[in-house]
Amino acid sequence: MATSQVETVSTTADKAKLALAIALVVASLAGFYLLAKQGQIAQWGGLIVGLVAAVVVFMTSEPGKQFVAFGRDSWREVKKVVWPARKEAMQMTAYVFGFVVVMALFLWLTDKTLEWVFYDLILGWRK
Repeated sequence: MATSQVETVSTTADKAKLALAIALVVASLAGFYLLAKQGQIAQWGGLIVGLVAAVVVFMTSEPGKQFVAFGRDSWREVKKVVWPARKEAMQMTAYVFGFVVVMALFLWLTDKTLEWVFYDLILGWRK
């Protein structure tokens, strides 16, 4: 029986880049609140610049590159999806609603039957 192993290689540089990206996010959030007296433009500008810098640093790391590759592969798969026509979508919706109604009636009937069996026949609470 062959077992597949997932090997993660993380260099010191990648770890440093990830730590720097996290520090940039924290610094940009702190800057947002510290720049409150400077006005909203300074607040939002500092936040956006810090977050953009964090994203740039993250994207230069190996996990960032893998994330971009995953996004590209996912988008390629989404393009392959064949969406149903309006008629098919309406039919499937009607089938789902019909099934829900049938299931609701079945569960109601089951509940009332069990209620009748337990309370009337076995326990005799309702006379």
